[in-house]
Amino acid sequence: MDFDANISFLRTAFWEILTISGPILGVALAIGLLVGIFQAATSINEMTLAFVPKVVTVFIAFGLLAPYILTGLTDYFGLIFETIRSIS
Repeated sequence: MDFDANISFLRTAFWEILTISGPILGVALAIGLLVGIFQAATSINEMTLAFVPKVVTVFIAFGLLAPYILTGLTDYFGLIFETIRSIS
């Protein structure tokens, strides 16, 4: 394998990481922003109010996005294993 192929695999890996983790992190960011605005508007500084909604919504988003995540990872590892098989 040459250097360009390694860079291509690394770029593909980073892209998979972004496309898989992006929606979940976006949900966490949106809920954190909404909870932060709510806390600023009501002057409630409870730590569990900031933590619990984020955890619950991230788990829900993870459950709803599990088929998408599994498909993306399956395709990526299929590409990696096919490449490994073609080397030997």
